[in-house]
Amino acid sequence: MANRQPVDKPEGSPNWQPQQLAWWRYLAWFFVLVIFSWYFLNTENDGRQTLSYSEFKISVVEDQVARVRLQGDQVIGEFHQPRTSSADGDSKLSVRFVTTLPPVPDPELISLLEQHNVEIHAVSGETNWLTKALIGVLPWILIIGLFWYASSRMQRSLGGLGGPSGLFDFGKSRAKRFRQQDSELSFDDVAGLENAKRDLYEIVGYLKDPQHYRKLGAKIPKGILLMGPPGTGKTLLAKAVAGEANVPFFSISGSEFIEMFVGVGASRVRDMFESARKEAPSIIFIDEIDSVGRARGTGLGGGHDEREQTLNQILGEMDGFDPHEAVVVLAATNRPDVLDAALLRPGRFDRKITLDLPDKKARRAILDIHAANVPLANDVDLDRIAALTVGFSGADLENLVNEAALLCGREHMETVDMESLLNARDKVVLGSKRELIIGDEEKNLVAHHEAGHALVASLLPTADPLDKVTIIPRGRSLGATEQIPEEEHYNLRQSYVRDRIGVMLGGRVAEQLVFGEVSSGAEEDLKQATRLARHMVTHWGMSEKLGPVAFRRGEEHIFLGREMTQQRDFSEHTAQIIDDEISNLLKHIERDITALLEQHRTQLESLASALLDKETLEAEEIQAICK
Repeated sequence: MANRQPVDKPEGSPNWQPQQLAWWRYLAWFFVLVIFSWYFLNTENDGRQTLSYSEFKISVVEDQVARVRLQGDQVIGEFHQPRTSSADGDSKLSVRFVTTLPPVPDPELISLLEQHNVEIHAVSGETNWLTKALIGVLPWILIIGLFWYASSRMQRSLGGLGGPSGLFDFGKSRAKRFRQQDSELSFDDVAGLENAKRDLYEIVGYLKDPQHYRKLGAKIPKGILLMGPPGTGKTLLAKAVAGEANVPFFSISGSEFIEMFVGVGASRVRDMFESARKEAPSIIFIDEIDSVGRARGTGLGGGHDEREQTLNQILGEMDGFDPHEAVVVLAATNRPDVLDAALLRPGRFDRKITLDLPDKKARRAILDIHAANVPLANDVDLDRIAALTVGFSGADLENLVNEAALLCGREHMETVDMESLLNARDKVVLGSKRELIIGDEEKNLVAHHEAGHALVASLLPTADPLDKVTIIPRGRSLGATEQIPEEEHYNLRQSYVRDRIGVMLGGRVAEQLVFGEVSSGAEEDLKQATRLARHMVTHWGMSEKLGPVAFRRGEEHIFLGREMTQQRDFSEHTAQIIDDEISNLLKHIERDITALLEQHRTQLESLASALLDKETLEAEEIQAICK
């Protein structure tokens, strides 16, 4: 699968244009010329004989001096006849000489020179023209250079990478435009998502042949919102639409509109839509639109002026589309609940497409795509890998194949075998193995804890089938019991949820049964069990005492992205009943699991012993022990 290459200059590349390089070359030659001229004009003393002031006066008295020039504190003169000079240790004849006047004034010097007919020239003590030029021009050169450097740094910091507008280029769109000829991505490269692709086929057809749809009176949807969990292929699907339609594709993230200057985001939106209209038919793709499209004027601390102005500009641009203008706006988000209502109404994002996690068949197709360029061993069974990866997104499956290839590369293997894929799955789900030294007593406790989970999972009628159980420390856990459902569950029955809670409590019950006390190792089990029990009571109406009523309590806050305390819509008496029902539900399930493990105490001890011996047991071995 070929990657698209953006036309724009990649970030991090040198920011030097040919004109800038030529300008700096001329400036460098100018400085070299100035320095050379200064050095040449200030080497007038070369070949002169340096005399002391006393020698100078004696030479004047002896009528050897023809003329002098008084220049500041120096006397530069010439002899009537050349005299021997010993400067630098080499004897040579010199007509010219130079001497320095003493700091004490000598009023008799002028009279002495006149008496001996010495020609006198007086020169002002001011600096020469070159020095004046340097003093006048050099500060301006430094100021201009500093301004240019500061502007280029600001341009880079605001995203202007050598654009034609220089410093003010930060108001231009940062959308990356992809070439049509570099686009080889199509719907065939997107495994699964058949329903989503079916909804997008007509968009592709309209972009390819707008006249056909216009004859039927059809109008293209102005906006299409792709919604789904992270990693389900929203960005990939948007690029596939552009590849299928073979039209220009402008891609940008919602956060790239926002800057510290108010109005910059709106300016970038205008520029992006203007560029897309010029190349229509075209596609604009805004990834993570929730970063700029959140509901206005709400949330902690009120609204955000720059974000709201940017959102208003997006709304205005989408309203400004001509009914038959062949520009489609695709947007992706995993938080549709936080988007502004004006953004979701018909006329803006007319169509909303939900992308779900892939099912078993789709996971197998995704694995085929990502494993196409990976040398697989003969023992690899991708059907089993697809069955063992329930709940994995497309990105998770790609990461799994890559982790397996990395593991094989570390071991200097030529092909990727099944064991490497299984180890990669365990690494993705549970984390890497930890080199943790555990004492025999604690290892025995962990073995009985995991044996309790495994035995309960094998005995309860509606529990998910076991895959493996291990006491090898991985990630943050000291052991793990893995269950793989035979098929995806989209609707949970009460019996299934109760058995699921029972499996979670099985490890704690086994500890209490064998050792007479419990440990802190059941912390995560209790968290998950309590969460499920609370949903049974407050959300799913699975409490006989409360009946078919849903209570809002501790729901996820849309602007914080996590649970927080909210105002309850029920009384304190009802809250007490809810707490009692959750506690009674967990205690009742715990009593049932305790009775079950007491009845099968022999199998529990056998599982624990096998775990201490082998550390990891597969499903067949567990079933053989639990018979």
